[in-house]
Amino acid sequence: MERPDDRLPSAFRFSTELVAWVGVPWALAGHSWVLAVLSLVVLIGLPTVFATPGDKEKVMVPVPGWATILLVLLQVAGALVAAWWIMPLWAAFLVSVLAAVTLVTERPRWKWLLSLPPRAAT
Repeated sequence: MERPDDRLPSAFRFSTELVAWVGVPWALAGHSWVLAVLSLVVLIGLPTVFATPGDKEKVMVPVPGWATILLVLLQVAGALVAAWWIMPLWAAFLVSVLAAVTLVTERPRWKWLLSLPPRAAT
């Protein structure tokens, strides 16, 4: 299976990631600065270190496609929870729309990631 065009989904995915990267630490900072910093390590560090070969050019630790999908879902969930926790209603609604569009546009990429042979992730 050929890798799908990822330009538009990538823009939505990155926008959702930005919301998560800003929103989650912001939401946690009032409770614990340690948790705020740890959330950045998880949200930015894990996808940087763990990636599916073929999805990224340079992979530090190869993982199967389903792991990359779970990392994207973690970002989307973080953006949604943070939005509804700390943002005004109108902004949380817009983030929810962004997350929904991200999930829909990611489907071809996820199908492709799941079609990769296991040896490609080792």
